Amino acid sequence: MAELFQGKTLSSKTLSEVDIQEALQNRVVGLYFSAAWCPPCRQFTPMLREVYEELRTRGAPFEVVFVSSDKTSENLRQYMMDEHGDWLYVPFGDPLISELKSKYSVTAIPQLIIIKPNGDIITPLGRKHIQDRGVSCFTSWSQTMEKH
Repeated sequence: MAELFQGKTLSSKTLSEVDIQEALQNRVVGLYFSAAWCPPCRQFTPMLREVYEELRTRGAPFEVVFVSSDKTSENLRQYMMDEHGDWLYVPFGDPLISELKSKYSVTAIPQLIIIKPNGDIITPLGRKHIQDRGVSCFTSWSQTMEKH
């Protein structure tokens, strides 16, 4: 994960910067490409929040990083406060947003790409997995992570 976010900043829902190494080390990470203006995103975000909160309660090594397609920082902030779990996000306007969209070939939202700590893709179908299987999808994600 270090090289993926090398020299970059992530923030938490409480608007504080976080130590990326500490926050993402040895974790399955869901890169969540979404925006407040997107109806399918607003439909999926509560599901993701429920799964995230349940996995965190269980102590699962899982973190979500929100990669916004919002038009303004205020839209991003409001969406985070109203709908999101207590996960991390790439700050508005950061070039990392377009770098991640390009690296992972994101052309439509919402998209939840599940990655290993080294940045390799476990699955680009995180959204479908959560919609179909809820928290149980984490078992297969973490087993894939252990095979690196």
